[in-house]
Amino acid sequence: MQELLSSVWTHLSTAQIVKGEGVYIYDDNGNRYIDFTSGIGVLNTGHCHPRITKAVQQQAGELIFGQMNCVVPDATVKLAHKLNEVTPPHIDRFFFSNSGAEATEACVKLAKAATGRSNVIVFQGSFHGRTHLAMAMTTSKTVYRQKFQPLPSGIFVAPFPYAYQYGWDEEETVDFCKKQLDILLRGQTAPDETAAIIIEPVLGEGGYVPAPAAFLQHLRSVCDEHGILLVMDEVQSGFGRTGSFFCFEQSDIKPDIIVMAKGLGSGLPISAIASAKEIMDRWLPGTHGGTYGGGSAVASRAAVETIDIIRDERLTENAAVHGKYLKERLISLKEKYPAIGDVRGCGLMIATEFTDTKGNPDAHSAKKVAGYCLKNNLLLLTCGTYGNVIRWIPPLIVTETQLDEALNIFIESLASM
Repeated sequence: MQELLSSVWTHLSTAQIVKGEGVYIYDDNGNRYIDFTSGIGVLNTGHCHPRITKAVQQQAGELIFGQMNCVVPDATVKLAHKLNEVTPPHIDRFFFSNSGAEATEACVKLAKAATGRSNVIVFQGSFHGRTHLAMAMTTSKTVYRQKFQPLPSGIFVAPFPYAYQYGWDEEETVDFCKKQLDILLRGQTAPDETAAIIIEPVLGEGGYVPAPAAFLQHLRSVCDEHGILLVMDEVQSGFGRTGSFFCFEQSDIKPDIIVMAKGLGSGLPISAIASAKEIMDRWLPGTHGGTYGGGSAVASRAAVETIDIIRDERLTENAAVHGKYLKERLISLKEKYPAIGDVRGCGLMIATEFTDTKGNPDAHSAKKVAGYCLKNNLLLLTCGTYGNVIRWIPPLIVTETQLDEALNIFIESLASM
């Protein structure tokens, strides 16, 4: 039945899923899987949360779509007010689109319009999307940009403070990356032609690597000094995933622009960029838009309910508590199984990096473990430039019992190597 689907998609599994509930999904043969992919960080509230289902059904019976250039959907206005409650006080304007890549494109256009500058700085290992501009900003794997050159210009890449990869401690790594950023600003893109510095506070596809607070604070200082906009790509790390509503909050910084998607809509396609009025007002009306951006009343209603669920059910706190438990369990396994070279992350955004006895990336072991887990109905994704990292991204509703259920399968897979 799947032969009509394009071969451009890769698949962790070819299971044909017909039902989802909480952390579980079910295929057309009735098999149950533990879904610790969360749709790659989309389903923070879990599959088919009853409140999401009810909100979508209700909204679909009232208004499905209202094109933003023609009318202003009430659900979209309510979503802007809801986001205004959970973003920093200086953030008070919101633009909506459909995907993370679209939001990335929008944030770059906004930064260029607001500053009158042409260039942006991204970081090694980043993933910002697969449209042409977003591809040019993505450096986590060559496959995301392979055979699509030439890509848009004006993108400059600085080292990300990935201490384990460099083999240094955090302080030494941060110091190195600070110096390299300064060299980039002096040798490749001058500050007065640099519109924005864009960073994921936790590298996603690049290996689930948290950026140290000291480095993010340094970026804020550099941006302040040179009039550059600081953009936080919270597409994968937002909406409670890391133990705070947005990950940047843990570093005590104020971004100029926030990029959001994935966990915002609990499975419905919606993304957003958020900024201050004084920045958004520099965006000439009509220079950006889209047919569906902001117009889907159903997606907006789902997003409103998502934010309420995260707050009402204390899912941010649940991510912090259960993330700590998961991380501690994985660290204990690292001591027993030397194939695990590093365990890192925050909240329920945790990485287990596999390396060989010489500390080199070991994609074979990571894929073997993930494959064993899949055969035993546990879905875990790999990531990282070398494909040697297994990422743990369960829904934020996960319980300790469910974590133990998954960990038991993971332990069996390690023991089978």
